[in-house]
Amino acid sequence: MKKRMALWTALVATVVVAQLVTGWVPLPTADSKTTTAAGTKPTGPAAKLVLKAEELVQAGIRQGENKDFSGARSSFRRALDLDPANKLAWYNLGVIAQENHRTADARAAYDKALKIDPDFDSALYNKAILLESSDTDKAIALLKRIVGADPRAATAYLHLGQALAKKGRDGEAEDAFGFAVRADPSLQQFVPEQFRDSSDSSDSTTAASTGTEAGTNR
Repeated sequence: MKKRMALWTALVATVVVAQLVTGWVPLPTADSKTTTAAGTKPTGPAAKLVLKAEELVQAGIRQGENKDFSGARSSFRRALDLDPANKLAWYNLGVIAQENHRTADARAAYDKALKIDPDFDSALYNKAILLESSDTDKAIALLKRIVGADPRAATAYLHLGQALAKKGRDGEAEDAFGFAVRADPSLQQFVPEQFRDSSDSSDSTTAASTGTEAGTNR
């Protein structure tokens, strides 16, 4: 299992079973760096502000990787002063808050990122992790969006199986666990014991259909 998820494109949030971990998400491509939420590229002074904000985000990522979370938080805040629509800055602030167990702040930051880009799968994933215990139905809905868009999202399938099992939806949970393990066999150890046999041998077509039912939004 990957020990660090996509976090520092951005800081990623807590993942996997009882022992949650975080990671950074990949930075946007050069062509996308100066594109606004509306899909147009700013020009003149506005473009300079967006580029400066991107530089600050990258600086924040480096600080985060060096465990300077106070400095990283400051860099992301400064980036947002220049470009309030920088989804990566909002996302990384969410990860820092989540790491510090400030759940409400983390969720608010992820919501800001998702308002800018509703298909930002890393923010969807981290928000789902936050909601797994408090609003399982909402977490299931978010995780289904992720696996519906990316059938290879093994860890999302693992959490989907856990959430479905918590709701007593064992048949669906078996399918989700099965797909998680086929996509990443190292996840077998995290599957609850009562589902391990089925996750190891269940039909891949059945599991894939779970992803189809999950939806297509990412």
